Amino acid sequence: MRRIKIFDTTLRDGEQSPGIALRPDEKVVIAAALERLRVDVIEAGFAASSPGDYEGVAAVAAAVTEGTVASLARTTEADIDAAAFALRPAPRSRIHVFVATSALHMERKLGLTPDEVLERVSWSVDYARSRADEVEFSAEDATRSDREFLAEVCRRAVEAGATVVNLPDTVGYTTPPEYVQLFDDVRSLCPALDHVELSVHCHDDLGLAVANSLAGVAAGATQVECTVNGIGERAGNAALEEVVMALRVRADVYRAETGIDPGAIWQASSLVSELTGYAVQRNKAIVGANAFAHEAGIHQDGLLKDVATYQIIDPAELGLAMTLPLGKHSGRHAFVRACHDAGLRFEPGDLDAAFRRFKELADAGRPVSLADVFEEVNA
Repeated sequence: MRRIKIFDTTLRDGEQSPGIALRPDEKVVIAAALERLRVDVIEAGFAASSPGDYEGVAAVAAAVTEGTVASLARTTEADIDAAAFALRPAPRSRIHVFVATSALHMERKLGLTPDEVLERVSWSVDYARSRADEVEFSAEDATRSDREFLAEVCRRAVEAGATVVNLPDTVGYTTPPEYVQLFDDVRSLCPALDHVELSVHCHDDLGLAVANSLAGVAAGATQVECTVNGIGERAGNAALEEVVMALRVRADVYRAETGIDPGAIWQASSLVSELTGYAVQRNKAIVGANAFAHEAGIHQDGLLKDVATYQIIDPAELGLAMTLPLGKHSGRHAFVRACHDAGLRFEPGDLDAAFRRFKELADAGRPVSLADVFEEVNA
């Protein structure tokens, strides 16, 4: 199976979420969790963006013991120098150079002609190559860029020494079939891409970040850029835990694997939530409180007979456990199981009365405990 590298950008794109400002020491703590996850690349920040972010990148670079540490940089000497200096302590350094390639961004944001953008790509990648172990080039807003121009940009980047080329869906605009076609078209127009790592970086504005990332893998990408809990600009990035577990569970489809340790996912998720102040929604895939909780009676009955009936992931892989919470939709089998687990014993007639009382309390719309049920029954 193909090996897919995981490029974690929690400390850079994830931190760009409104209201998040991680101190250097907090970045180091998260970086340690990412190392335990065994991510391949940790993007520690955007060194030139502020003195604090420079310190954060430098702190992570000094703390990481293996793998690659990256810093984002625009196509300017000052940005690339800041990234290079901050990354000096890293066991392996990567400067991540980016420039916009869509007509909208080039004209309205940068005020540059396509030829000027091409010149910037060639110069900046060449300059960064002499300042770090690896250079990644990202074509910002690739999914809204002209295909032939995008292919020329990629060719220039590879010729200048880029070892990774990223085709990001910067504004979360594309769909999985379109993303596959983009990769097919650009690879056909730029054969040089067959000799470097191809990366995907997707945003969730239409709720398609993970689906698009997986489509990119199916189209030949060998690196996925993502964040823990899917945090990031606007609606966020592709969630690391969802991408990793989708590739793991559906290896039959993608024929690809990562080096991530699933057992470290939940701890990393909890840590990032705590330090960023961004709560994980209860129904969040993989790490949400409800991810392995089954209340419906039909589901609970099936799970008690064979967990594969309604569960496609073994929560034990993540250090978690399946739960059968009692609620208005729960059935008799789950109720009996809960009573048994709690050490409660009763006569058959008492069970009928207890189950009826349980349903009455649950229908009232408040949390129900077994103590509530049997207090009422025995009253």
